[in-house]
Amino acid sequence: MNVSQHSVIQAVDKEKIFQWIIELSNPETRENALLELSKKREVVPDLAPMLWNSFGTIAALLQEIINIYPAINPPTLTAHQSNRVCNALALLQCVASHPDTRSYFLAANIPLFLYPFLHTVSKTRPFEYLRLTSLGVIGALVKTDEQEVINFLLSTEIIPLCLRIMESGSELSKTVATFILQKILVDETGLSYICQTYERFSHVAMILGKMVLSLAKEQTARLLKHVVRCYLRLSDNPR
Repeated sequence: MNVSQHSVIQAVDKEKIFQWIIELSNPETRENALLELSKKREVVPDLAPMLWNSFGTIAALLQEIINIYPAINPPTLTAHQSNRVCNALALLQCVASHPDTRSYFLAANIPLFLYPFLHTVSKTRPFEYLRLTSLGVIGALVKTDEQEVINFLLSTEIIPLCLRIMESGSELSKTVATFILQKILVDETGLSYICQTYERFSHVAMILGKMVLSLAKEQTARLLKHVVRCYLRLSDNPR
């Protein structure tokens, strides 16, 4: 394939991307657009700014999230509903991890829309997938090691939410939740926050202790690695 052919294919793909973004604003065409864009999010480097700066797109993604709230309690979420909202969450994760849109994402308090999903306790697959995908958005934020991300998260209830998932979630959810806690602890502000009161520190230490006991029975290297790193970081605090 020569350069001009490659450029033509890129142009066609770009046109499709723009079309799908426009279709997000229409409830009739949104579901397919969510699916197609979520599949392309890894290969379109500027998708996040395109989503953020296009009219009505973020509002449409938030609408998808809010539409699911009634299915949380009582827990009636279906696999179809879960897949659809997780496609919207995948696009929000794209926005959360991009350096040009991350600050706007935080300033708009968008992570707070995901917290009701992290509060759920149902063990069914649709709920587990929903929790895991929501954790993935927060995980994408902390992976950047940005101070503003840690400051934002410390002003919210993310630590107790992660601790609860670390105690009772699936293996994958536990791993992502522990990774988020580890990233908060690696930051000096985060470490100081957790070690500021005995209650906070003891809650974290208790959950980590329970995890070590359960990991002795069912060994999971990746999860154990994050738990050990949390312990190591806690030991850095002179208190």
